[in-house]
Amino acid sequence: MSSLPATSHNTSSSDNAPVGSDVWFVTGASRGFGLAIVREALARGHKVVATARRSDHIAALLPGASQNLLALDVDVTDAAEVTRAVDAATEHFGRIDVVVNNAGRGLLGAVEEVSDQAVRAAFDVNVFGALNVQRAVLPQLREQRSGHIVNISSVAGVVGIPGWGLYNSTKFAMEGFTEAMSHELAPLGIKVTLIEPGYFRTDFLDTSSLSTEHNVIDDYADTAGATRTHAQDVNHAQPGDPVKGAEAIVNLTELAQPPLRLVLGSDAYGFTQAKLETQVAELHTWRKVSESTDHEDQAAHA
Repeated sequence: MSSLPATSHNTSSSDNAPVGSDVWFVTGASRGFGLAIVREALARGHKVVATARRSDHIAALLPGASQNLLALDVDVTDAAEVTRAVDAATEHFGRIDVVVNNAGRGLLGAVEEVSDQAVRAAFDVNVFGALNVQRAVLPQLREQRSGHIVNISSVAGVVGIPGWGLYNSTKFAMEGFTEAMSHELAPLGIKVTLIEPGYFRTDFLDTSSLSTEHNVIDDYADTAGATRTHAQDVNHAQPGDPVKGAEAIVNLTELAQPPLRLVLGSDAYGFTQAKLETQVAELHTWRKVSESTDHEDQAAHA
């Protein structure tokens, strides 16, 4: 349990969503991070709408949670299906307070190796799926003038990693629209947070979650190929604990001023710190070139 100061989003007097509990809407909730987040939220007395492409087994994994849990089949790439799920959630619990875009698809292979079909499939889930959920739920959050969007990004949304390039691109896209959205929603009382995990001990590296290209180019053996081998070796031995990660995520939703970004895992912290230090050093090294491209009238006023 968190010792952090709680600031509940929920001010409703609805019988289904009493003051003191929030209503969570979580995608990709049937396993891994999603299931851990659902379990942690329920343990704190929140109501949870847990969605997945197949949600029939979620209730069995969470015994005793039936009154506070609504499990729904949702394909996030189907905008109409997402809207119906949001409507069903609101009808069942009276409102939605916290939205977790966790549904995701991995994609491993060198940029040149990955097919157009595989890239589009990853973007459909990781980018357009999250956008579908946000479009469906934001009208309600804007009307409430409250709520919290939590988008599950990755350290791969911060650092370009050989072999993860096209997956990087989906998470870089999420980082961009989420940061912009945080500025758009702040005046409306809606909080926004990006979660940037490293390797966590879930089934993300299993074939059920990760698409690996069969087209392998020998010239990339020492870069993307090495990453592919590492992913196989580390599967189910990752350093991150999803239970602790879920606790950290639920903790930040109880803060009056949550961070825009939360890095999870010592590996993600190390990668992120190295990237930022390198980027700042490069920025300063090339400062004169950057500034030399201004019009002369701008340089005179500098």
